[in-house]
Amino acid sequence: MEFQLETNRLYLREISELDIDDLYEMDSDPEVHRYLFQNPVKNKKQLLEVIKMIHQQYHENGIGRWAVINKETKECTGWAGLKYCREPLNHRSDYFDLGYRFKQKHWGKGYATEAARAIIDFGFTTLNIDVMVALTDPEHHKSKKVLEKLGFDLIEVFDYNGYPTNWYELSKNNWIKLNDSSSA
Repeated sequence: MEFQLETNRLYLREISELDIDDLYEMDSDPEVHRYLFQNPVKNKKQLLEVIKMIHQQYHENGIGRWAVINKETKECTGWAGLKYCREPLNHRSDYFDLGYRFKQKHWGKGYATEAARAIIDFGFTTLNIDVMVALTDPEHHKSKKVLEKLGFDLIEVFDYNGYPTNWYELSKNNWIKLNDSSSA
């Protein structure tokens, strides 16, 4: 799979082992994991297993999390993408989960919104997905703001392994309405 999306400032492409240093910088940061069960990685070997799992998702589902590359600096700033989830969670299965994670030094630059917007458009137009899901910690106000800016609706708060978790959804019909009204 040769995949790439492009936005004004970013390229989104397959994650590779060449991204390991940037991913380690991000995922070993306790602040990045503040709302992710407080479990930063301890070594690069853990990330190599994650990369292997992501490549398996590319192979099995034709989709996964992608490296987000700054066009100007060529730096991998984090990742974003869709993950197809077969296993039941919150009484649902077989859904597409939108996710994103960035190095702390790139927070507040609009990369999550910009990357997610391109991914959502790709998912609804190219993959013909009907509904996307996104999960976030109820205390993660910045992530909630990104999702709401993109048009996601908070459906419910549920217990995810002992942690309260927001379940958001965005339908293809709502995405089309939002984009039609913003271009009018």
